[in-house]
Amino acid sequence: MRLSRSLASATAAVCLVMSLSYEAMSDTRVQEPGAAASELFGASCRSKVTGSRVTTYCHNPYPRTDGVRLHIECDRWWDLDTDSAEVEAGPAQTVRLTGRCWKEVRSVWVSHRKLAR
Repeated sequence: MRLSRSLASATAAVCLVMSLSYEAMSDTRVQEPGAAASELFGASCRSKVTGSRVTTYCHNPYPRTDGVRLHIECDRWWDLDTDSAEVEAGPAQTVRLTGRCWKEVRSVWVSHRKLAR
């Protein structure tokens, strides 16, 4: 007797959930109206270190202009680290950034900034 009552209440709960209208159910794939779509951004960069010199090429395949800067960290404590001036990489444009240390290069990276255009 007790098994049939618990089975009946479980069946009633399942029927209630199944009877919800389609509009009442949430769908995570639907975005809120007016929500900004994620924008693809950022130039693709490749760096080459030759001795103490660094050359980086950045290509921007996206429609938004990317401000790129080359940062070089030198290995020796007395060698000055360098940060290049910002260069605008427009849509479908490739830019070249260069820099150097007096001796060895420890690390190289490129920073990106969305430019308002």
